[in-house]
Amino acid sequence: MPKKEVLGNKSFRVQNSPLVQPLLKGVKSAVNQLAKTDKKVWLSLYRGLPSSVYALFTATVLNGLGSFVYPFLVLLLTQRLGYSNAKAGLFMSVTAVVYLPGSLIGGKITDRYGRKKVMIISQVLAASMFIVCAFLGDSPLIPLFVLLNLLFDGMTDPARSALLTDVTNQQNRQAAFSFNYLGHNLGFAFGPILAGFLFYHASQWLFLGNALAALIAALFVGLYVPEAKRLEKSDSPLERSEEGGLLKALMSRPHLLLYALCAAFYSFAYSQALFALPLYTTTLFGQGGAVLYGKMMSINAAVVIISNAFVVSALRRYHPLRNIAIAGLFYAVGFSAFGLAKEPPLFFLLSVIYTIGEVIDATNNTYYVANNTPISHRGRFSSFIPIIMGTGHAIAPAIGGVVSAHYGLPVVWVLVGLSALIGSSGTFALYLRERTSL
Repeated sequence: MPKKEVLGNKSFRVQNSPLVQPLLKGVKSAVNQLAKTDKKVWLSLYRGLPSSVYALFTATVLNGLGSFVYPFLVLLLTQRLGYSNAKAGLFMSVTAVVYLPGSLIGGKITDRYGRKKVMIISQVLAASMFIVCAFLGDSPLIPLFVLLNLLFDGMTDPARSALLTDVTNQQNRQAAFSFNYLGHNLGFAFGPILAGFLFYHASQWLFLGNALAALIAALFVGLYVPEAKRLEKSDSPLERSEEGGLLKALMSRPHLLLYALCAAFYSFAYSQALFALPLYTTTLFGQGGAVLYGKMMSINAAVVIISNAFVVSALRRYHPLRNIAIAGLFYAVGFSAFGLAKEPPLFFLLSVIYTIGEVIDATNNTYYVANNTPISHRGRFSSFIPIIMGTGHAIAPAIGGVVSAHYGLPVVWVLVGLSALIGSSGTFALYLRERTSL
């Protein structure tokens, strides 16, 4: 206990130092001032959040801005390294599998050693792998270091999620997670456009730019975000501390496990779409397809930025499971109709449709999971629950590669739509069950 208190006091002094305080106050003040204007009234949702939330938001923007590699990974494999569609799909599934042990390790050590330490160290290690890739040219070793990057990145995510949950409560948590999600997309609105140019003209900077942004974000968290104090109690019975290991804590919340299984169908649909979209656009438009895909990803981020606060404000009065079920319908329509799209304007319109579903899903998913996670197991739940949800993500590219090879990419879109409908139906059934049990 004394050691933890010393660490906590040290972090507290960092947050309140003369160098840090003006920065945090600046971000907070900007949000507050914009919220007072009629044109920016939607930002009022983000007023009054803890200073740590604004600091994490800034780091998230940096990470989103540097998201160069993974949006174009399937094109990197197929066009630069000579992978077939099926082989590229298999590799994308392997990346999801490699992420799993990193996430489990990260969740375990996060609960033991602290969120901030794990987050910074693992993010620096992940960035280092991309620095190596930048100097390998078209070497067949690149996929190996991409896998290592994902291993360390998997360790980062549970720590980041647990840290954000620690510094919020049930009253401001949905707004905080929504704000952090907005930060990612603020960066991501510009990242893919630049990445689309770099892919053909300076591919080395796909890796260097991604790594540089991650290192700056890690430095920012190290300087400006305190290690959250470890709490043993919560005002919410759903967040009460649990004795024992991860399995026992999970069994005490079967509704959360059932929801994670439903969410796996969403991750299957979304991952399948991300695998098929760049292949589909380049099949239709050649090299122009990569540029089109980059614009679609930027539209995705722009719609998130514009609609995020409006969606949260409009739907926050409703049960999160109800909202997530509605999100699945947007996924089903937006993704499945890509199989009929032949002209860029329709691709842009469908990007808007599925992105609205993404916003509804993302701003309710994390909120629901966090509110049902025991305070004693936040790191481990933040690693294991997403693993269940990400099962669909793990298998989607491999299945999509096989289906596209045998039946063509249009059939993949039918599969995507069905998966989203199954996830939506299951989530709505859980909502009805929880509503009747209240």
